[in-house]
Amino acid sequence: MSSATSASPSPPSALDRARKKAFYRIIPLLFISYMIAYVDRQNVAVAKLTMTKDLVGFTDAVIGFGAGIFFIGYFLLEIPGSLIVEKWGARRWISRIMVTWGIMAALTAAVHTPVQFYTVRFLLGLAEAGFFPGVIVYLTHWFTDRDRSKALAMFLVATPFAQMVSPKISYLLLKIGTTEVVNGQTITHPLVLGMTGWQWVYVFWGIPAVMMGLIVFFIMKDRPRQASWLTDEEKEALESELERERAVRSRGKRMKVTEALRHPKVLLMAWAYFSIVTCSYSIEFFMPSVLNDWYHMNLNTLTWLIILPPALALVGQLVGGWSSDHFQERRLHACLPIVVGATALACAPMTQGNLPLTVACFMIGFAGFKTYMPAFWSLPSTFLTQAAAAGSIGLINSFGNLGGALGPYIMGKVKTVTGSFVGGLYFISCSMLLSAIIIYFLGLGVRKKEKEEAEEQKVLDGLPEK
Repeated sequence: MSSATSASPSPPSALDRARKKAFYRIIPLLFISYMIAYVDRQNVAVAKLTMTKDLVGFTDAVIGFGAGIFFIGYFLLEIPGSLIVEKWGARRWISRIMVTWGIMAALTAAVHTPVQFYTVRFLLGLAEAGFFPGVIVYLTHWFTDRDRSKALAMFLVATPFAQMVSPKISYLLLKIGTTEVVNGQTITHPLVLGMTGWQWVYVFWGIPAVMMGLIVFFIMKDRPRQASWLTDEEKEALESELERERAVRSRGKRMKVTEALRHPKVLLMAWAYFSIVTCSYSIEFFMPSVLNDWYHMNLNTLTWLIILPPALALVGQLVGGWSSDHFQERRLHACLPIVVGATALACAPMTQGNLPLTVACFMIGFAGFKTYMPAFWSLPSTFLTQAAAAGSIGLINSFGNLGGALGPYIMGKVKTVTGSFVGGLYFISCSMLLSAIIIYFLGLGVRKKEKEEAEEQKVLDGLPEK
């Protein structure tokens, strides 16, 4: 054999095999679940386009308050939910969440008064509480530090994907029970089972949540050691690596949950998340209304246009997650997209009358408040472990999501009082910038220097082998 012949590549290690399997076995299930969750949370943005015409008293302020009250219920059970995932396991808890939220989402079709709408939205928040932080905690049970931001990105892109897929489906459903003029001819779409279009939007998207809840119960595995699709060697390698990383982060001191919930950095992260969620949900709930208010377009055109911002956001999240893991840097990967997005939203009011520029501003704004997420949600696990990390993630998400109550309420109230969305857009842009400032000065997620990496490796090398 010639000496010039290159040696065949060595086979992947047990750890690398386990890491690869985790991606294609776990992420698709979580992706679909989160996509459905987001549609059920957000479909009021499309349903309101005809719902406000059918129901007396449903103003923008009512819709904004109802959209936001979801997060009050969400807040109450968020921390307990994330701790349950750490202690009890994700499979049963996430399954329970999905079944109950699917039922509550479908019941929104039965509302006739603002009070009923508020009640169902509040109960939907209670039902869904714990899902998002539970998944964030669950990913720490499966993905090592070098893969976590990428795994988060692949999970989080479910939200822009949902916002791309759902509008056109919801638009077709909205036609039920309505009359429209097509090519000069009046066409009446009959009711289906006695329900009109906006009611079917809620029912149609509630059913998959219940179905996915049952699938999660029978398919999801809480820990690598329970997975039949991993060999014994792969289970041992992945569990060992995850335990080593937890030991490095704890550095001999395990922080209690109560200490983590009082930690200044945890509280500041909650404030930062609150500030950006105030913006993101405002835009997600009211972007269709803003475009309709400024340009008075038909529903078909409108539902095509609102797909474009989440399409750019999807690309941004994937690229941001990959880049953050590649460079092992979190802070700038979180801050820069937020600043760019806030600037674009602040410019949006100045583009009225120019539809392409307006859509471009919303696209960049959307990308900004989505791209930061993989890096941001990798930050708690840089200084916390196990129950402390679970509790802190629950606190950050629950308090932060209260911004989802504030932002839509302000947008709707400003529109009702002033007749314009401009003041609301300026407010949420400033809120977004505040988030970037807080994250930057936290001092977390800075790229490791060679000396720090060497010290961490010494700690790893000093740990006993399992």
